[in-house]
Amino acid sequence: MEYRLPYYMAYPMPLQYDDERIEQRDFDYMKSMYPMTVKRILPYVEEECDRMAYHGSMIYDEYPDQLQIYLMCNRIYDKVKKQKPKDDYEMEMQMFGQDERLRDLVQILLFQELFRRRSRHRRSRRGF
Repeated sequence: MEYRLPYYMAYPMPLQYDDERIEQRDFDYMKSMYPMTVKRILPYVEEECDRMAYHGSMIYDEYPDQLQIYLMCNRIYDKVKKQKPKDDYEMEMQMFGQDERLRDLVQILLFQELFRRRSRHRRSRRGF
């Protein structure tokens, strides 16, 4: 009697990439629940990270340079401050407080985005 394995048991590899897709979907859902102030800052953070994402970039170093990260935060902060303020945005910023808190928020968002990109970069390099 010949015994055949079902396809899903014989070739389990397609499920290997399922975790990454689920993780990305979950992360996107969590980002959608960010407060409005953070949603306004996030595109500037992603733009700066896109600008710095190239082969051999310092963001992929084992220990990224703190000065370069500080300069990235300053560029993001300057862009956020230069954006045309809206009435509700001005009110949010007054409630948000001092500029130092905004700088801290920019820095936290940048660290989170860098961590996510570095993790994805490490996973993609493993296969080669």
